[in-house]
Amino acid sequence: MSQEIKIGASALRLIQGDITAVAVDVIVNAANSSLAGGGGVDGAIHRAGGPAIMEELNRIRPAQGCPTGSAVMTGAGRLPAKRIIHAVGPRWRGGNSGEAELLACAYRTSLALAADISAASVSFPSISTGIYGYPVGEAASIALDAVGGFLRRPSSIREVVFVLFDAGTLAAYERALRRLG
Repeated sequence: MSQEIKIGASALRLIQGDITAVAVDVIVNAANSSLAGGGGVDGAIHRAGGPAIMEELNRIRPAQGCPTGSAVMTGAGRLPAKRIIHAVGPRWRGGNSGEAELLACAYRTSLALAADISAASVSFPSISTGIYGYPVGEAASIALDAVGGFLRRPSSIREVVFVLFDAGTLAAYERALRRLG
């Protein structure tokens, strides 16, 4: 089951599933700042995509790592997507340390990178809501606001799909989408 709204010339969809199986131009990975692989979505993407992803990250990794709120792009290895954007979201620190702006920036930066390569479709996980501890309801509202704002401006992106791992996360995004739409 999926839920969808139109924003400008684009569609924004919510589905429950496995982001590594979605055939889109770009998938976004919830990466850590060292871009060294990890658990959760990051681990699943690296396992499914194979070693070529990490080999490319090792070549392009900035010496200081990837700052929170920013992102880098690689090939997608064995994934059905064409490219991966590795976005670094914030760790939850109680909500008074700029987490909301950093999370929104991770989404906006990812979309800008996708638009730079004329991508038409992008899939996102729920960035920062796993081991980084961001409350999913708040993260969903921030994510959808950031993506909705981006889609209201002209770009190549015609579809954004949030691929959410479990029913609870999907329900939180559905509530946030109702408020957005």
